[in-house]
Parts: sequence; C-alpha cells; structure tokens
Amino acid sequence: MDKFMQQMREAFANEALWKEFQTGIWDTIYSTVAATLVACVLGIILGIILVAGEEDGVRPLPGPVMKVLNFAINILRSVPFLILMIMVLPLSELLVGTTIGTVASIPPLIIASASFVARLVETSLREVDKGGLEAAQSMGCSPFQIIWKVILPESLPSLVASFTTAFITILGYGAMAGAIGGGGLGKIAINYGYYKYNYAVMLIAVVFIVVLVQIFQSLGTSLATRTDHRITNRAGRRKLRRNVSRQMNRDKRSPGGM
Repeated sequence: MDKFMQQMREAFANEALWKEFQTGIWDTIYSTVAATLVACVLGIILGIILVAGEEDGVRPLPGPVMKVLNFAINILRSVPFLILMIMVLPLSELLVGTTIGTVASIPPLIIASASFVARLVETSLREVDKGGLEAAQSMGCSPFQIIWKVILPESLPSLVASFTTAFITILGYGAMAGAIGGGGLGKIAINYGYYKYNYAVMLIAVVFIVVLVQIFQSLGTSLATRTDHRITNRAGRRKLRRNVSRQMNRDKRSPGGM
C-alpha cells in the first residue's frame, strides 16, 4: 500500500506524464469517434439490407445473398478483437502507412465494430411497429420511401441508443489496442503502467476511460430520450399515414421527386 501511495504521489507530480495523459485522452476520443462514425455508416447500410432484404421485408433479396451476408457478419463478430487487429495489421500499413499508433488502430476498429453495429441496427429496425409499415405500404410508398420516411425515423431513438453502445464498445476496443501498438489511454496504461509495474498509472488511465464512458453514455441516453417520438397507437398510425401522404404529394410536385 505504501508503494502504491508513493506511485500516486510521483504520478501527480510528473508533468511529462500528465502531458502524455492529455495527448492520450484526445487520441482516444479521436480514434473512437472516427471509427464509430465509419462503423455506424457501414452498420446502417448492412442493417437495412438485413431487415429489408429478408423474405418478408420491403425489398426481398435472393436467399443465398442473405445467407452469405449473415455468415460474413457472424464470422467477423466471432473473432476476438486483439486477434483481428493482428490479422489486419497489413491493411493498416497499406491504408495509413504504419502499424503502430492511434491512426493505425482505426481500420481494425472499424472492421471489428461494423458487423457488431450492423446487428445492433438490425435489432433497432425490427422494433418498428408493423402498423406503420402497413400504413406506408397501403399509401403506395416505394421500398426506399418506406425505409427513409418510416423505418429510420421510427427507429431513431433505438438507433441512437445502439450507436451509444457501439461508441462505448469501440472505446474499450481502442484501449485494448494499446497492448499491441495502439495509441491513446490504452498505450499509457500498458507502457507506463503495466510494463513498469506502476499500478497508479494504470488506475489513473482507467479512471479517465470511465469518465469518458460516463460522459458519452449520458449524452447518448439524453439524445435517445429527446428523439423518442415513435408511433405506438392507432392515432399515431393515422398521423403517420397523413404525413406520408403529404410527403409523397410534395415529392410528386417537386422536379426531382420520386
């Protein structure tokens, strides 16, 4: 205990170490945000295909195509992140010119999380009330209109919550990447803490990670609550039908309308 307290005092007195922590925090935020944005875009595309392309979806796709897509997503999800990161190191070197550092960890973060986000998006889209879909189909909406004007808006609160979960997961992946050359707080915890048996540094790094998780989780939860206007009753479905009808009429009148 005395040794730990001594390490804590030394850590708080070490200006160079705190500069490393400042850099590590921003590197962690940068890599997490960048990977999350790309993974969410890919996840939305894959999730829409998984839901809309099934047999009773709004735009069914051939069965073999759906089986291959599901199989590929499941394969990527089943590979542990550290192993996957080692496997795609050549891709990181090809894309960013290096296999070490914060930027080098972004490609494997995207690959590891895109399939995970796709399943989260799929689950969120399946929560959309079937009555809203039936109302849109009865108005003659195209598959694209149903996806863009009904499914995505109605699933927005759940999608925001899913993206928040993805962000937290990717932040954890990024911290693990520090064990094999990644940057950010994970690198500090490994290089300055674990390798040097400095448990005070590891604890400080963990505290910063926990603080980041709490901040972004709170923001995500608040945003999900504010965007929760889903259709859950018959009156809501009638309102949705009117809104879709007005939107379709505007689309028909506009030069570039569908």
